[in-house]
Amino acid sequence: MRIFITGIAGFLGANLADHFLKNGHVVAGNDNLVGGLLSNVPKSVRFYNLSCEDLDGMRKAIEGSDVVVHCAAYAHEGLSVFSPFAITSNIVSGSVSVFSAAITCNVKRIVFCSSTARYGSIKTPFKESDRPMPQDPYGIAKFAAEDILKNLAHTHNFEYNIVVPHNIIGIKQRYDDPYRNVASIMVNLMLQNREPIIYGDGNQKRSFSDVRDCIHSIDKVTLDKNIKNETINIGPGEDENFITINNLFEEISNKLNFNKKPIYYPDRPQEVKISTCSSEKSRRLLNYKTKYTVSQSLDSIIDYIKISGVKEFSYDYDIEIKNEKTPETWLKKIF
Repeated sequence: MRIFITGIAGFLGANLADHFLKNGHVVAGNDNLVGGLLSNVPKSVRFYNLSCEDLDGMRKAIEGSDVVVHCAAYAHEGLSVFSPFAITSNIVSGSVSVFSAAITCNVKRIVFCSSTARYGSIKTPFKESDRPMPQDPYGIAKFAAEDILKNLAHTHNFEYNIVVPHNIIGIKQRYDDPYRNVASIMVNLMLQNREPIIYGDGNQKRSFSDVRDCIHSIDKVTLDKNIKNETINIGPGEDENFITINNLFEEISNKLNFNKKPIYYPDRPQEVKISTCSSEKSRRLLNYKTKYTVSQSLDSIIDYIKISGVKEFSYDYDIEIKNEKTPETWLKKIF
């Protein structure tokens, strides 16, 4: 199978590329390297240094592919409240560009990687049958892209699947980005003997999902001919991986023998407090299984950062809206 992955230098895209190559598929992909790392891209991949918003470039890159897995996104949920133009234009315009290019190239199937941000603060666990009510620009943009994909699939008669990963963690994730990836940020800071920052009271609760557990499910929605035109949550649901940010800090502290306390800052506006999805559908259709605990995921992150080396934080995105609600940590570059 000829598989094209957008955002192939990013966290999920790079791990998927490794998986598909290992299983004998031909893999190509693009990335504009704003949030991704060229070192993440396997050498045997046909790589295009290209933004998804470049429609003509995407048509040329995707030509000859059987399926497109659209992972690329400025995946900054919190930042989207203060840089809504950059984040939403990338997600909506970039996604529609990918969809349009894939249709022009007669791609058989498009897999879209959405986000739990689509659900907002509705009752947990979030189910695919629930009416999404996203409460930040990032979630709104992701859900809008889903609707556009469904509309185009109905009109142009191609297959699609939408996957909704939980909070994915693991190797190849950016750990020098101050706006996202809480577990990796904490490890990077603690390995530098610096106190991690926690927004609010730290009782926000998340289901953390190891990227290695997600790969099998995305393989199924990409390649299984019997699974099509579905929206499926991918992640552990309410099990041992469903923990608070305070618990996450404690786990990492214990592993690193870190003796300092975190620094607490005010809540970030529009942050969802409790986020976990039902995994019933993915377990039934995709044979999803939780093999890795949060503790095991953190071990892999710690090893990865130790080997790669700690980094200073890189503020690659401009903040469009600066006012009294903008987190001080971003305005003053405290990380």
